[in-house]
Amino acid sequence: MWRARAAAVCVVCQSLANSSYGVKRKLPLQKVHLVSRSIHHPHYPSSKFPLRISVHRFSSLNHPPFWKTKLLSVKYGYPPHRNFWLARLASRLLKLRYLVLGSAVGGGYTAKKTYDQWKEMLPDLSDYKWIVPDFIWELDEHIDFEKLSKALPDAEDLAKLLPDFDKIGESFSSLKGFFSPGSQGETAFRATDQGYENDKQYKKVSDKEKIDQLQEELLHTQLKYQRILERLEKENKELRKLVLQKDDKGIHQRKLKKSLIDMYSEVLDTLSDYDASYNTQDHLPRVVVVGDQSAGKTSVLEMIAQARIFPRGSGEMMTRSPVKVTLSEGPHHVAVFKDSSREFDLSKEEDLAALRHEIEIRMRKSVKEGCTVSAETISLNVKGPGLQRMVLVDLPGVISTVTSGMAPDTKDTIFSISKAYMQNPNAIILCIQDGSVDAERSIVTDLVSQMDPHGKRTIFVLTKVDLAEKNVASPNRIQQIIEGKLFPMKALGYFAVVTGKGNSSESIESIKDYEEEFFQNSKLLKTCMLKAHQVTTRNLSLAVSDCFWNMVRESVEQQADAFKATRFNLETEWKNNYPRLRELDRNELFEKAKNEILDEVISLSQVTPKHWEEILQKTLWERVSTHVIENIYLPAAQTTNSGTFNTTVDIKLKQWTDKQLPNKAVEVAWETLQEEFSLFMTERKGKEHDDIFDKLKQAVKEESIKRHKWNERAEDSLRVIQHNALEDRSISDKQQWDAAIHFMEETLQSRLKDTESVIEDMVGPDWKKRWFYWVGRTKEQNIRSETKNELEKMIKCNEDHAAYLANDEVTTVRKNLEAKGVTVDPCLIKDTWHQVYRRHFLKTALSHCNLCRRGFYYYQRHFVDSELECNDVVLFWRIQRMLAITANTLRQQLTNTEVRRLEKNVKEVLEDFAEDSDKKVKLLTGKRVQLAEDLKKVREIQEKLEVFIEALHQEK
Repeated sequence: MWRARAAAVCVVCQSLANSSYGVKRKLPLQKVHLVSRSIHHPHYPSSKFPLRISVHRFSSLNHPPFWKTKLLSVKYGYPPHRNFWLARLASRLLKLRYLVLGSAVGGGYTAKKTYDQWKEMLPDLSDYKWIVPDFIWELDEHIDFEKLSKALPDAEDLAKLLPDFDKIGESFSSLKGFFSPGSQGETAFRATDQGYENDKQYKKVSDKEKIDQLQEELLHTQLKYQRILERLEKENKELRKLVLQKDDKGIHQRKLKKSLIDMYSEVLDTLSDYDASYNTQDHLPRVVVVGDQSAGKTSVLEMIAQARIFPRGSGEMMTRSPVKVTLSEGPHHVAVFKDSSREFDLSKEEDLAALRHEIEIRMRKSVKEGCTVSAETISLNVKGPGLQRMVLVDLPGVISTVTSGMAPDTKDTIFSISKAYMQNPNAIILCIQDGSVDAERSIVTDLVSQMDPHGKRTIFVLTKVDLAEKNVASPNRIQQIIEGKLFPMKALGYFAVVTGKGNSSESIESIKDYEEEFFQNSKLLKTCMLKAHQVTTRNLSLAVSDCFWNMVRESVEQQADAFKATRFNLETEWKNNYPRLRELDRNELFEKAKNEILDEVISLSQVTPKHWEEILQKTLWERVSTHVIENIYLPAAQTTNSGTFNTTVDIKLKQWTDKQLPNKAVEVAWETLQEEFSLFMTERKGKEHDDIFDKLKQAVKEESIKRHKWNERAEDSLRVIQHNALEDRSISDKQQWDAAIHFMEETLQSRLKDTESVIEDMVGPDWKKRWFYWVGRTKEQNIRSETKNELEKMIKCNEDHAAYLANDEVTTVRKNLEAKGVTVDPCLIKDTWHQVYRRHFLKTALSHCNLCRRGFYYYQRHFVDSELECNDVVLFWRIQRMLAITANTLRQQLTNTEVRRLEKNVKEVLEDFAEDSDKKVKLLTGKRVQLAEDLKKVREIQEKLEVFIEALHQEK
């Protein structure tokens, strides 16, 4: 009996030693504390969640109360009245052997284990060795450590100062012999222990109460060490923040390298642009966040990013395009867009509101007209202390019904976008399910099960667990959801999180506190329906980050080899098709075309003044000649004397100058500038001409001309100059007189030729053409021919006939034609008369012009005592001089002002086109451009992947 009782006591001691604080062993998952997910546990196999999760065992039995330890009650046959008080006192004092030995062994072991654990939890500062000044590493060159070691006392002298461990061992041996079997101490202990056990009474406790007590104790222990770990993590975060801030300040002028996640994000951004043009498939890992609309996808992502960065709305669709969020560690909590340099400080509410507004604007801009969602990706980088490094893509929520205001294809578009991201075999699918709604209403689970039927890369997240616990009648249903028994899909791991109380103004810290408080008091955790490592968004982010990097390490080298093969194929195709051309991508081709266009614009300034004035004068006269002849010269020529002629001319010229002439002149100058500019732009330069730039040059020319506006003050100054030129009637020399006659002759001959052509069309071919070309006249042409003959007879009878026929003359002509059997309409007679009289007038004017060749002498004498009057020659001289002065003025405006303004417009258009990628893709097309573009992208991707792989190996 004594031996059995001693053995029972030893069992208690052994249990105390084995349950010492900090000993690693296999535990059931329901006893793992809240922070166990951050420490790697290589032993425990889990069928529900095959992630490798580390577990450290912490027990509350470090200081167990002895009065709660229940031993087997053994009754002995000693009478109760026997009481060896001296032996009982000695035995109780001698019980210290168990305390001394157990404390010595367990305390030493526990201290060692505790030291190892804290050592493992310290951050790896090997990457920051450079912070230590260089002279520290060079101390051995300046200090002789051998002399220093000789100056120190010997080991034998130091050993004398230590206690005598042999004597201590002999004391323990004697104490052990006192308690050995058969000794006097053992006999006394038996007697004392018997009386002690008879006096002690234990209350029986049921198994259920024991379990409840142990679970309560376990939860308190977990919470205790949870707080300790959070405090240490906070201190670690502050230390890392200080180190990163020193890095930003540039200690030792050291240039920091990009982090792994930033390098990987750049590869994905380049791939995104490459996919948009080439439509290739990359298999690099991403964390794809999918879920039903309003399931809490964005809230989970915000909890992982530790900031409320996304636009929010009650029940409406807010995520309208994929948002790629790259999380990385940094000293400050900031967010930056890929295509912007502005940093949003996520610790300030003003910057958070501006960031949410900017994301919403970018989403709406990416959505095309008539659509609700877009496949264009918005890239955002978020840095902050303590963030887990990973790349997440937030997709639009899956919907079951298209509501009013949405495009009809919205549902199908969301499905296609989600499938495009999830069909990547290396993408990690973060499936978000709303725990507050019935599981049967879920749409996304079917979609995920199609993309990943075996669940090898899917992580299931149940949100709004607090609402689910309140509303669900059977808590076991939540457990079935977490264990994946209610869905056809399988998953790599299952998590339950709380993303707040539904208030959009909640901060991340308040949500964290609410989540922690909920799970501390939740029956789901107390009843072991949920395991400690399956709850809280922090556990989720750690698990997702581990999966992400494992997937990256497994697949990135394979993807690099695939792009290497693609690069070889593209280079071979280029060498075979374009062996003598340089590989210029679209941006490089645009820069080349830009330089050519600017050179051609500069060529406008090299056009000679003579060339400008000749073109302007000729074009302006072509534009205004009809008005001058029909509205000024012909009406004035119908007058009977020179005074009336000059008065009519002066009035009509003044009206023309005030209203029409300056505007016409500016239009002519602007059209001339356009023609010259177009001529330089479209001129082929022999073998150097590249057809690939033609569309771009044409677009630049049209847009520049569209933007260019002539100086508004030019018309006012031009009006004054033209008015002064037309008022001048003094012809200074015979040369100017002859030039005016020549100008008048050319104008009248041109008009006579046009009139003769009109008459020929009216009366049909003459007898020669009818005879030689076998052509005939129509009935109307025969009538007009007879009418023309009658009108010509009338003019021969009166060469000074007025420009208009009288009514009686029309009747006479009509009756004469009727006598010949030709029925004619009076309107036809008047129409034919206009052309016949016009020809007669022009012939008379030409003959008069010929007579005026010798009239300069009479002009100088103001035609005194002379029957010859050449006022029409003076009119044409005035017109000719006005054209020359106007052309000279317009040429000065062109060369001094308008060419420069046009060059400025061309530069602005080129700058706008340079920023518009779609415009460049539209204007620079062809197989050569596309091949060079693909080759550049593939090279860039491959080089970045190689750099990333090298950095990844160095980190290992």
